[in-house]
Amino acid sequence: MQEVSIDAAIEFLHGHLSGYVKFDGERVAVKFIVASDGALVMPVMEAMLLAMETVLELPNDDDDSMHLIVTLSRQSETGTFAQWCDRWRAYHGEPEDVRWASVAIDSGRLAGWFLDDQAMMKANPLAADEIHVLKQLNAQPRMFLKALCVTNKVECEDPIAVGVDGGGIDIRRMHDVGRLPFPLAFENAEQVRSFIEGASFPTNM
Repeated sequence: MQEVSIDAAIEFLHGHLSGYVKFDGERVAVKFIVASDGALVMPVMEAMLLAMETVLELPNDDDDSMHLIVTLSRQSETGTFAQWCDRWRAYHGEPEDVRWASVAIDSGRLAGWFLDDQAMMKANPLAADEIHVLKQLNAQPRMFLKALCVTNKVECEDPIAVGVDGGGIDIRRMHDVGRLPFPLAFENAEQVRSFIEGASFPTNM
């Protein structure tokens, strides 16, 4: 079996923003986002915050899924963290739980390969320009997003970009979030803009 690269593991993480948290004999469905510093953000139950060990399964508990041992830190939906609560809502809608946590990755495994925990929490190189890039992506008629959906075989009639990083674009669909990976990793917003402006569209759109 071929070794899983960190870049592939990070893209897998971004492509699976829902899964399950195992803690104290419980297994609960969760949805999360990835903050600009690489930490995960999710609404949580109080019991999750008090658990001794917490495992995040993406998207499930089979051998091909990602298994992450994580540490949850309680956060307040005020101050600087409020932006990530708002971002979570842009991705997933209104949360069922009212408590929030930032989630650090302590160790991980994907398809039998162990992952470097520090490398997995990769900061978004587009963070400073993300809002401006999102506005460009969402400008009507959103031909670039629709073209990427066709290229990546992602079904979505009206994609709306809710996040972008060096590896790809997160889009909100009717019932979930989809991922549109770039053909190569970008290091800054200028590279992404050049890719957008130089893109060609399928003739069947």
